[in-house]
Amino acid sequence: MFHFPVSRCSLLAVLFSLTLTLKPVTAEKPTELPYHQQQNVVHGVGLLVDIFTPRGKPNGLAIVDVASGAYHSDRGKIRDHKEARMFDIFCSRGYTVFAIRPGSIAKFSGLEMLENVNRGILWVKEHAKEYQIDGDRLALLGASAGGHLACMAAVTADDPQSKTRVKAVAVFFPPTDLMNYGGFKIDIRGDDPLASSIRQLITPKGAETTDEKKLDELRTAFSPARLVKPGLPAFLFIHGTADFMVPLQQSRTMVAALEKANVPVTLIVKEGGGHPWPTIHEEVGKMADWIDGQLK
Repeated sequence: MFHFPVSRCSLLAVLFSLTLTLKPVTAEKPTELPYHQQQNVVHGVGLLVDIFTPRGKPNGLAIVDVASGAYHSDRGKIRDHKEARMFDIFCSRGYTVFAIRPGSIAKFSGLEMLENVNRGILWVKEHAKEYQIDGDRLALLGASAGGHLACMAAVTADDPQSKTRVKAVAVFFPPTDLMNYGGFKIDIRGDDPLASSIRQLITPKGAETTDEKKLDELRTAFSPARLVKPGLPAFLFIHGTADFMVPLQQSRTMVAALEKANVPVTLIVKEGGGHPWPTIHEEVGKMADWIDGQLK
């Protein structure tokens, strides 16, 4: 088992201890927003969704955006996605966007957050007629922790008849393999912040363990790159080469697994892109182009 030096652990610990955002540094806001926003619509017990409906002509299609950063889903995550122009770009094309907040790691384990994502997808499908969208043609989005949860939702809904199955998945810089993070197997048995945070993510509340074999089983089960099967929906990954929180290796690992399973997948590498980068709205536009091709 490999052990990171303190400096490497400190960098990785940021992933689980700080709020990761999609906030660009230089984003111009339009004078008139292309959407109407409903805040804090309840889609489960204590589970909330903001709904962005286009002011212009709707296209009858919808996006489910998993609003989570560092496995926290406070309202700041909605703000960050808004400042990255995510809702502007998709709603201006006629999409209805459901920004679901699956809960935070202080209350929920990773598996519980995944269950909350699935509840959100089901809620959207159940209300498809109300919002005049096609529930069978949904795209699932996320960034960082939200991208991880989106990938998990997609790979675990592997039955074509699954009620939570979506048509396409598009994510920014997601963790995908907790067993091999940046080329290393992290020792998560100790008491350092990184080890404790990962155990908190993968173990049920009140049932934390330091047994190495059990921990490996749990993090393998929460690593979407290791759960890939044929027949999954198409995927898009966008990741920067200068991401020191989630290595580009994480997207490349899942892309390789999807290619091996003959699942359609596209990887866009942003040269010099961090976590995130100032002009990320440009890549949101590329994501929208890709989703247009998948859903229309």
